[in-house]
Amino acid sequence: MKKILTLVIILGIVGVMVITLVNNKAKSEAKLNENVIQTVFPVKTAAVQQETLSDELSLVGTVIPHNDVVVLSETQGRILKSNIEVGSRVSAGSVLFEVDDELKRAAVMQAEANYEKSKKDYERYQEMAKQKAIPDAQLDAALLGYKSAEASLIMAKRQLRDTKITSPISGIVASRAVNLGSNVGNNTPVANIVDVSRMKIKINVAERDIFKIDVGNSVSVYNDQLPGKTFDAKIISIGAKADEAHTYPVEVLLSDPAAFKSGMFARVNFSSVKATPALVVPREAIIGSVRNAQIYVVQDNKAVLKKIVCGVESGSKIEVVQGLNQGENVIVTGQNIISDGYKVTIQQ
Repeated sequence: MKKILTLVIILGIVGVMVITLVNNKAKSEAKLNENVIQTVFPVKTAAVQQETLSDELSLVGTVIPHNDVVVLSETQGRILKSNIEVGSRVSAGSVLFEVDDELKRAAVMQAEANYEKSKKDYERYQEMAKQKAIPDAQLDAALLGYKSAEASLIMAKRQLRDTKITSPISGIVASRAVNLGSNVGNNTPVANIVDVSRMKIKINVAERDIFKIDVGNSVSVYNDQLPGKTFDAKIISIGAKADEAHTYPVEVLLSDPAAFKSGMFARVNFSSVKATPALVVPREAIIGSVRNAQIYVVQDNKAVLKKIVCGVESGSKIEVVQGLNQGENVIVTGQNIISDGYKVTIQQ
């Protein structure tokens, strides 16, 4: 009897344990399956305000010489004499290289002889024509031979002159491509001459900014290698055609060319760009790119998605050209977890 009672007690305890485990499992599953739907989302906002933006335009460009010429050979032959070294200063018309001219001098001598003969023949035929001793056709042929010989002499002298490769501009030798004994042909690059008496900066200005500047505007130039120094400059040209990146080439002439070297980077600040009043919002409120910008505003405790047109960026703020009104509250924090029409509560 005691054994039966003990067995019943044990079975009862086991049953209670089983029931407890089943209930606990059911409660756990119920908690896991419970869907907690958040219907109100906390956000932070900022008011659309009107501010005066200093629409500063500052761009980095490359310093280049006002004139940069690659000198080409206009003859064929071997370099017999070199008159320059890299870094040397040359004047316009000075001889840089001399090419073997023996055959060219011989060609000039032959052309001169042919010219003299043709000239005398023509003069003799003229006298004979006056006496009606020859037909007009023979005089015309003599004239043609005389003119042909004259043209041949001009070409021979030019070919001889081309054996002296000269500099078309005054400047400094930036590089030399041939040496004594080198063979050159027509259009062979032999040297690079740069005119550093005037230096300019070439920059690319985006299409949104190109109408803010004009030829003749004064600008300020800075260089990181020359801290604390500012240089005056002036816009001398604005390109009429944009490149594939929709930027326009702009050239700025430096007033102090000695302060820079060709190839340096320089920052140009366009002081002619004026500050203007504008509606602004924090940059962090913008959803997507600036080109296709969207923004959430709070209306009747709901998030309303609006498409806007952005203008100039100034620090952490951006101009709103179209789509918002002054005083509206835009969402700056929490916009990544909401959608259009969601209920929101504004946190301080």
